[in-house]
Amino acid sequence: MDGKTLGQKLQAGKFVITSEIGPPKGINIEPHLKEAEYLKEKVDAFNVTDLQSSVLRLGSLAVSKLLIERGFEPVFQMTCRDRNRLALQSDLLSASVFGIKNILCLTGDHPFLGDHPDAKPVFDLDSVSLLRVAGQLMTGRDMMGNELDGRPEFFLGAVASPAYQPIELQIIKMEKKIEAGAKFFQTQAVYDLHDFEKFMRMVARYNIPVLGGIVLLKTAGMAKYMNENVAGVNVPDHYIQMMARAKKEERPKISIQIAAELIKGMKNLCQGIHIMPLGWERYVPQVLEASGF
Repeated sequence: MDGKTLGQKLQAGKFVITSEIGPPKGINIEPHLKEAEYLKEKVDAFNVTDLQSSVLRLGSLAVSKLLIERGFEPVFQMTCRDRNRLALQSDLLSASVFGIKNILCLTGDHPFLGDHPDAKPVFDLDSVSLLRVAGQLMTGRDMMGNELDGRPEFFLGAVASPAYQPIELQIIKMEKKIEAGAKFFQTQAVYDLHDFEKFMRMVARYNIPVLGGIVLLKTAGMAKYMNENVAGVNVPDHYIQMMARAKKEERPKISIQIAAELIKGMKNLCQGIHIMPLGWERYVPQVLEASGF
């Protein structure tokens, strides 16, 4: 938005806003790029999800490259689910050649959760070891210590879950990710500001940028499903009731209202927000406007 990279903005203490692109299940990428164009002046970077929820989609590396070509700054998500250490290192080097600097390292969901449940999971590495490997590549050597012909530069990120219980285990994992080279964090969806404030107090000693996660609620059923099936997500009953009472045509308005309320409460607690619209990208500008951005 101002010529600086996401890393430079975070390191300078700027409050940043990122959104998300979920690549299509197919090759029709143009609608997604048009959505990104609409948000270009409103967000600092776009996360590109890597086969989100273990569902076959266009690859995050290809979409990140297309974003670079169009003047956007991508955050290239990498999961360990589908690639061994050779392929992960190769894709990291490819990302660097394409000009992609921001890497969000994730372990990934198990394939049985997606649309190819019989796919063989790899998980040769996990998010912590992937961070270490990316850092090793930046020194000019691969995971085995072999010298590289040219070294990449990355701004490495990881994820955390502020509402996960027991929170102490989440803090320990966060510490490991910082030690492994994480320079920023994006969080799982936040719906409980009390939990988020407690989490931010506990991690303040690390002095590392945290972007609070915002997922737009679409229905009361979606909220209940996340409470029952997504670790580290806690949607309070009053938000569920707000969505349940809303007529179908009113749900986007209520969802925007909830997201804006959460963002306003998070503004002074973290260094940015990451909006995960899950197909409701068209409402992101309204969310930001309602939040005072």
